[in-house]
Amino acid sequence: MTISILTDNSPGGNTPAEHGLSYLIEHDGKRLLFDTGQSDLFLKNAGTMGIDITNIDTIILSHGHFDHGDGLQYLSGGNLICHPKCFVKRYRKYDYSYIGLKNSKDEIAGRFNLITSSAPYQISEKIIFLGEIPRLTDFESKSTSFILDGDIPDFVMDDSAIALLLEDGLFVITGCGHSGIVNILEHAKKVIGENTIYGVMGGFHLKKADRQTKETIRYLQKNRVAHVYPSHCTGNPALGLFHENFGTKKVKTGEIFTF
Repeated sequence: MTISILTDNSPGGNTPAEHGLSYLIEHDGKRLLFDTGQSDLFLKNAGTMGIDITNIDTIILSHGHFDHGDGLQYLSGGNLICHPKCFVKRYRKYDYSYIGLKNSKDEIAGRFNLITSSAPYQISEKIIFLGEIPRLTDFESKSTSFILDGDIPDFVMDDSAIALLLEDGLFVITGCGHSGIVNILEHAKKVIGENTIYGVMGGFHLKKADRQTKETIRYLQKNRVAHVYPSHCTGNPALGLFHENFGTKKVKTGEIFTF
């Protein structure tokens, strides 16, 4: 499996960054575009990296936030998979600024073969879109800084991830991890039928060196996860703890990982 970082929060040597995420994943004979960042930067960086993304098999949208899906306006054609609630209108609680997708569901459906699923969706024999993640732990997804129309708390129920089966076990890629990394990994284990977690990469949505971060680290240690790559929306205090426990470094735009 190869993961090319087209967009992440930290820049590479000649690949600029933005607050957003976009990965090209190549596995099981498939080329998948996982999220598109908030602009066309993922396309520019792909060109700099010498990566052709014109022959993508499937686009996966992890959830309906602008920094993961507004780059869709620069693409058209092919399959696009996401949770059906990705297209709701959503805002930051503190200033009511809009943080949902620029394009509506109808606009997206007019330009892609849109597949929405709250249940797990099999992309290939060894790749599954996880659908809606059950919120089961007592330390994850307990508060939110987002709201929907009508001041309804938005717990980003559309937040999903993909599970990939490798020879050494399960590898999970997250967009933001709003549903909680432990919730995501436990769901992935059940869906794909594999208890060995080989790796996890993407946004962990851990901001502080708090209980949630520490419980997540304990879970990863207990499960002896070999590859831990928190990126995007993971705050520096949390990144510091991950570095102390796993020796992790920031994922940078332009990097290519092979497993």
